[in-house]
Amino acid sequence: MQGWRTIYKSGGIPGVFFGWTPTFVGYAFQGAGKYGGYEIFKNEYTKLAPNANQTLLYLAASGSAEFFADIFLCPFESVKVRLQTSMPPFAPTMRAGFSKIISEEGVSSLYKGIVPLWGRQIPYTMIKFASFENIVAGIYSYLGKPKSSYNSIQQTGVSFLGGYIAGIFCAVGSHPADVLVSKMNSERKGKSSHIILNGC
Repeated sequence: MQGWRTIYKSGGIPGVFFGWTPTFVGYAFQGAGKYGGYEIFKNEYTKLAPNANQTLLYLAASGSAEFFADIFLCPFESVKVRLQTSMPPFAPTMRAGFSKIISEEGVSSLYKGIVPLWGRQIPYTMIKFASFENIVAGIYSYLGKPKSSYNSIQQTGVSFLGGYIAGIFCAVGSHPADVLVSKMNSERKGKSSHIILNGC
């Protein structure tokens, strides 16, 4: 709350939402790649190994999907971080930020943060999907009736509960990697190191 108040005092509402465009676009692409890719990989891996353990299939499919989803996200996250962490702002808009980075540092600089991003996001997504699938299945098993016997509102409630519990597991599982990335960022000195590690 103190951080939000400080930002609001210096920039008002626009300051609080500064950099929202690359966040919106980047996570839209990442969401499409993550959830769409998960269904594709799950289907393909099931065909390749029909007798494999279901949890292992969930882990493999979600990890594969997140790998590609982060490739979509990384350039937008790189621009967002530059916009939000530089004073004065690195650029006034997402488009200007992309143009400035590409012209001054090259396209490859947009992906300098891809490895730390994978290190944080892939374990998070693997835990998210695998735990969600198993938790929802466990809830229906506990209730004693198949999913089809419940109406859409009841099924949505089960999904929300499963997602909530899965979110707890995600937070616990991904936190060490998140702390590592934050620690690396805080201990690095100089602009070039900041760009490499904070690019995503």
